[in-house]
Amino acid sequence: MKHSYLYLILFFGLFSAQKVKVIDSENGKAIFHARIVLNNQVVYTNEDGYAPLGQNAGNFEVSAFGYQKRKVTGFNSFIKLKPSFKNIEEVKMVSIDIKKLFNDIRKNYEKRYYNEPSLYNVVFKEKRSDNDELCFLVITEAKLWSKSNHYNYNDGIRKNYDKILQMQLNNVKYLKNLKSDSIFSPGSNEFSHEYMGNYFLSFELNRTLNHINSINSKYSGKIISEEGDEQLMTFKVKSGTGIELIGELKYNKADKVITYFEVNYLQTNYPPIRRKMAGGIEYDYQLGDASLTFDFYKRDGMYLPALVRLKGEKYSAFYQGKKHERKFSREIIYNTFEKSNKEGLSYRVDFSKNIWENVPVKEEKEDAIILSAEEQAFINEK
Repeated sequence: MKHSYLYLILFFGLFSAQKVKVIDSENGKAIFHARIVLNNQVVYTNEDGYAPLGQNAGNFEVSAFGYQKRKVTGFNSFIKLKPSFKNIEEVKMVSIDIKKLFNDIRKNYEKRYYNEPSLYNVVFKEKRSDNDELCFLVITEAKLWSKSNHYNYNDGIRKNYDKILQMQLNNVKYLKNLKSDSIFSPGSNEFSHEYMGNYFLSFELNRTLNHINSINSKYSGKIISEEGDEQLMTFKVKSGTGIELIGELKYNKADKVITYFEVNYLQTNYPPIRRKMAGGIEYDYQLGDASLTFDFYKRDGMYLPALVRLKGEKYSAFYQGKKHERKFSREIIYNTFEKSNKEGLSYRVDFSKNIWENVPVKEEKEDAIILSAEEQAFINEK
């Protein structure tokens, strides 16, 4: 059986605003990736818990994984969210057949998630650190077109990627690229269907099921809390390939959809892979730990993507007795949605290039992208 590993890709942002901070009501700590759903817009908090809000923002919903949703009627500099439960020991856990649940959603994916041509205003964000030093940051506005909001394997295998997903690069807001560790320069820029697949939960469900179905695999799932139709679940998979998966998700039992999904790939025990640098020199490459996150929200009876995030750390190269280590993150925040047509975008990026190497189509918008303290320090650094 051919096994897929989590290699990685992605996007983030948005409008004229003031700043709000989302914090834990019990300890006051900032909540990263808290989602704020406004009238026709979605925003997320950054690593420091801050998010931009319009001057007249009101009657919006704030939510985060592991916390209770909160309706907010007017602007407040600090928004507190209560944890869904205080102590894991206090919750009566119920075992669930996670394989059966994933198979059910995969088979009915196009019926339960919006599956028509869609156009999104998104913000793409990518960061990279080599040997614990931040060396790359890009934040850019873009348009993203999807034919059906799920991954089509037939088109992917035939390399008809434009029939699955298209992107129009608009405004590069921040771009700083310092000299990175040359050992991580790829020997080939060949595009793969896995690159495109990482944009879609349907692709990730299929990959997770491949690990569950591998020979000698072990897996388990538990419901750890329930509120109304929403269930909070965790799952573990020990793949026959030697890779472990630990995940958590929110499941709406009435609509039978996953509304939040996060899976962590623990890959550091997998044997090193032999790779080549851009110059053809071989070295040993050790897969690191990676996580992939998908978040959805319901609008007018449809489930739409709100965020996709991919991050990795401890990806290591060994050459001439020296260890080189990389970590990175890429994300997309789907700020707005509208129905589209089957033709897609007139101007689209070439995915075989790095996103920022494509020529932008200028489409100026007011925005208020809030950098984290680490990002701002990196941009300011001379």
